[in-house]
Amino acid sequence: MSKINDEDGMPHAMADLAKTLGNSHRLLLLEQMADGEKTVEALSALASLSVANASQHLQLLKRAGFAQSRREGKNVLYRLGNGPIVPLMLALHACAEHNRSEMRALQADSVWQRDKLEAISREELLRRMPEIVLLDVRSAAEFADGHLPGAINIPLSELEQRLAELPREQEIVAYCRGNYCALSEKAVAILRSLGRQARQLPGGMK
Repeated sequence: MSKINDEDGMPHAMADLAKTLGNSHRLLLLEQMADGEKTVEALSALASLSVANASQHLQLLKRAGFAQSRREGKNVLYRLGNGPIVPLMLALHACAEHNRSEMRALQADSVWQRDKLEAISREELLRRMPEIVLLDVRSAAEFADGHLPGAINIPLSELEQRLAELPREQEIVAYCRGNYCALSEKAVAILRSLGRQARQLPGGMK
């Protein structure tokens, strides 16, 4: 990236634009306008704002060039302004998702490092099976080839999206494909970072 020259006022202009976007209501209004032109009343309802509050945010967006308006009868309709607004919004979304993923990974690693020595023995597992949820985090194909009795199959990559399939009040014991497989370790870390009781079954399913 080329160096931004402070003499041409670019950093100040960028800061002003960033300040305008530094509000969740205004970002939501922009997202709604990206779907097409809408009245102030429609935008206020979609953003869960009063018409007066939405109008204030829209005026700020308009002054910064992020929005345009026109009158049609008694209605004032707003749409996105000219310029690379959609790519900017997509870039902001990508950065936010990246930061969330990084934070989740740090939390999961911290929880796992703290509790990595805690596991469940096969003897305890057999004794407590009715009250424990056994989670197989291998692929669906591996699960179909063979699995521990009573296990639920949710591949690690789908765990966060399918978390609701796991009972909230029961302890979860995760296993994978053997002593050198780290899938169950990662699953336990994710589950604990999300507030679930979870332990690993060493050895897994060979």
